[in-house]
Parts: sequence; C-alpha cells; structure tokens
Amino acid sequence: MVPVKNKNFKTVLFTISILILINGIGSQFFYRFDLTQDHRYTLSKTSLQILKEVKEPLIIDVFLKGQFPGEFKKLQTETQQILEEFKAYNKNITFQFVNPIENEEERDTIIQSFLERGLTPVNVTVEDKGKQTQEVVFPWAIATYNGRSTKVPLLKNIMGASTAEKVVSSVQHLEYAFANAFNTIAKAKEKKVAVIKGNGELHDLQMADFIKQVRENYFIGTFTLDSVAKKPNESLAYLKKYDLAIIAKPTEKFSDEEKLVLDQFIMNGGKTLWLIDQVNIEMDSLYNDSGATLAYPFDLNLNDQFFKYGFRINPTLVKDVMATPIALATGEKGSATQYTQYPWFYSPLVYPAGKNPIVSNVDALKFEFTNGIEVLKNDIKKTVLLQSSPYSKLVGAPVDINLNMVTERPEQSDFKNTGNIPLALLLRGKFTSVYKNRVLPFAEKTFQPAGKNNKMIVVADGDIIRNQLDKNYQPLELGYDKWTNKLYGNKEFLMNCVNYLLDDSGLINIRSKEVNLPLLDKEKVYQDYSFIQWITVGLPILILGIFGFLFTYLRKRKYSA
Repeated sequence: MVPVKNKNFKTVLFTISILILINGIGSQFFYRFDLTQDHRYTLSKTSLQILKEVKEPLIIDVFLKGQFPGEFKKLQTETQQILEEFKAYNKNITFQFVNPIENEEERDTIIQSFLERGLTPVNVTVEDKGKQTQEVVFPWAIATYNGRSTKVPLLKNIMGASTAEKVVSSVQHLEYAFANAFNTIAKAKEKKVAVIKGNGELHDLQMADFIKQVRENYFIGTFTLDSVAKKPNESLAYLKKYDLAIIAKPTEKFSDEEKLVLDQFIMNGGKTLWLIDQVNIEMDSLYNDSGATLAYPFDLNLNDQFFKYGFRINPTLVKDVMATPIALATGEKGSATQYTQYPWFYSPLVYPAGKNPIVSNVDALKFEFTNGIEVLKNDIKKTVLLQSSPYSKLVGAPVDINLNMVTERPEQSDFKNTGNIPLALLLRGKFTSVYKNRVLPFAEKTFQPAGKNNKMIVVADGDIIRNQLDKNYQPLELGYDKWTNKLYGNKEFLMNCVNYLLDDSGLINIRSKEVNLPLLDKEKVYQDYSFIQWITVGLPILILGIFGFLFTYLRKRKYSA
C-alpha cells in the first residue's frame, strides 16, 4: 500500500509542478487566439499602437443596455467583445454598459439632454411571438480620458438598409470607431490644417460642423491668400508650416502669384483637398418668381494647374436619375404650407463603391450641381473614389435651370453609355510644378520644379462640405437636409479624406476590415418556433438525462458485483 501512495503523491506533485511551470511561462507571454473565420476580434497593429499611448484610466460608458430585438442584442454582444479585446491589451481600459432611461421619472429629461449632446436615439420595435412594443435605444458610447471626452457612434446610418444590414455594417465599423475615439482623446494634436480663403470660398459658418469635427484631432486655422500680393515669399513660407490645405468652393479667379504659392506648397509635400465648382449655380437662385436661373462656367484660372497634375474639371453639370429629393411648396392646408418632395436630377445621390478605405462602409452622399472630372494620362496614380450612377449624363454650361424640371420623366435611352462619371479623385505620386520651365510670377529661391511623393483629393463639388443652418442661423450637422429630414454620408467621407491625407499611423486602414456576421432569420424562427424551442431547451435536458441514466446504470452495474 505504501508504494502505491508514494506513486500517487509523486504523480500529484509532478502535475502541480507542470501547472506551475506552464503558468510561469504563460505569465511571461501574452497571446489571444481568434478562431473566427473573419478574425473580427483580432486588433490591427494601429489599434495596438494607439492602446500603448493610454497611460491613465480610460473609461467607456456604453448606452446599449435594455430590452432590444435580436439585431441590437448582436450589436451589444459584439461591442462588449471588442471592448474586452481592448481591455485585454491595456488594463487602463475600463467599460460599463448603462441603460440611460432606466428611471422612468427622468426619462424625458435624460432624452433631451442626450439630444443636446448630439446623441440621437433610435426607436426600435421589439417583437415576441406577434406582440410588438416600442423601445428607445441609444447606440452610443462616451469615452473619457484625462478630463477629455468624445462620443462614439455604434450604429451606422445607412439609407434604405434594414436594421440587420445596419448592424452588420456597424460591427464592421466598431474597431475603427473606438480606436479613432481613443486616438482623439489620448493623443496630442500634431498636424495642422489650413482653410484657404481670399477667393470667395465658403464662409466658416457654412462649414462650421466640418471645422468642429476636424478640430478634435488636428489644429485648424484660416490662411488668407490676400497677403500673397504684397508678401508672396513670406506667405509661401508660412503656408509650408501647414500639413493640409483645404480649398472649399472658390468663386473668384486665382492670380498667378497665388497659384505659385499653392503649387510650391504641394511640391514641398503639402497635402491638398480641392472642393471645386466650375459652374456658377446655386439652389437659392432658383427660389424666385420665375423659378429659373442661368448656370454659367466659372473662370478660376486653375485649369492649367489641374492639367499638369493629371485631371480636368469640366464646366459641365451632372444630371443623374439616381437623385436626392428637394421639397417644394405645393399649396396650403389650413395655415400651414404643404411641401412635396421631388427628385432633383442635378443633385446626384452617390453610393460609394470600391475597397479604398476612404469610401469603405460610407453611406450615400448628396451632391449638388456637381461637375464631371476628366482623368488625364501622366505618371500620377489615380483612383476614382466616387462616381455618378450608370443612368447619368453631362450637361454643358451655360444652360437654363428651371424648377419645373422636377416634372420630367427621363427615358433610359437618354443615358445610354453616358454614366459612371468621376466625381471625386485621389491622386498619388510625384507631382510636377505647373511653373516648370516657365517664368515665375515672383522670384522664389526655394522653387521646386518637381515634388516628392505626395497625395491630393479632388471633388468636383464645393457644396459637399456645406452644412445647412437652422432658423436661428446655427449650423446643422454636415450631411443633414432639414427640408427632407435625411442624413447623408458627406461628413464621414470628408473626414475620411482628411484622415487619409494626414494619417501617418494607419488609422484609416482599419476601415477596410470586413466582418461576416450571421444574423437570425426571424421568419424561419416564427415558422418553427416550437421545434426550435425544443432543440435549444429540451434537447440539452434530454441529453443530460440520458447521460445521467447511463452513468448511474453503469456505476451500479460495476459496484453491485
């Protein structure tokens, strides 16, 4: 008996020693295994790098708690999973799920406070065996770090998509949403953005929401080209201190001196976002007694510069059957004016396509009196980011525009082989100066005839950055149309452009991540409700009962002898 006991003791001691050794080795190494087919829980190198910058407690309040339908339960689960991944790599990350309207007495007050902070709720229908109830859901999170807070959108707005489709898109967007929020509040601002003024560009109030959003991650300020006329060299030297220049809908001609300053900014590595209209036409000019106006070409004196870089914005208007609506007064009912929505073919509804991270997973955009971009051949690599639908065509300017056009019923034959017109273009490479082998408008000792590797984005519509104003002349969210109560993806697209042009940490590339998320088929569940209930609840109990019976039977049989 003694040798047997000694043998058992040695076995137990050996097992304990092995476990201690494995734990000791495991404490020195950290690795998590992601067995999902799409690797949805594997954090990118960019996210891990951002997490390393978090040295203090970072608290996340997630407002996805309550009675939700299956799709939102899936979003809740996936949000918790991705946050647990963040926490596993950095113990300073803490999170909690909160139901903000759990207290019915304060429900209305809390909802109003959330609305004031821009945390818009969504109404969802909860169904249970034919019974329907309405619930308010706040698909948002708030991340706080060192006294700074930022909101994190958890549900993407996709026009015309079902709730299930929105959830799939949102889950794909989760890592980027949280990583971008962490980067915003934990990393000090470094890059500088210049909003170019002096040539009739949009007023700051007309792009206030965009400026506010950019300010969260970058320094942003106004750079006026008026100083170029008197001090061109000093103006160029000052502009070189910026990393990105945004030219938003200029309406006045650029002088050669101003063009050289912008050209040399580009040659020295400065990024540019061109938002250009080549045709003079505004929606406001149509709201007159005749409901008509003349659209005519702009002369911005930029054609030769654009040609040298590898593209041309033609003085044409894109007419697209895939259009956004406008609301027109059609009469009065009682004391209120009645509005009817009509498709406006000069306001294309553009659905982003392609795998480029700038447009990946972005909702449809609203354009207004946009022009067509002609892609020219040179050594610059060009990527079409946005284009019109197959049922679109170009209309040359000058041309009369009339609100009566809303009654048009275009024929499909009118758009044969005329569509897919480029509206936004990404250019990458070594740009050549428009003033190479030409007399310079002013003497510049640091003149560069050719630049280093660089990139720029061109959009043939200045209004894409314009936000509407409410009745108190306060800026509304960029992309929101107050007349039709629709929210378009303009803001997300433009912020992606800025991030792409300035991002040296690879944050924008997280947007390319694809997730294959299986969702529950409600119709199938309702049809086979009793059977599925038996499979999910009864079958495990039956298997457990059979196992218990066999275990008891075999045990009695073994020891009864």
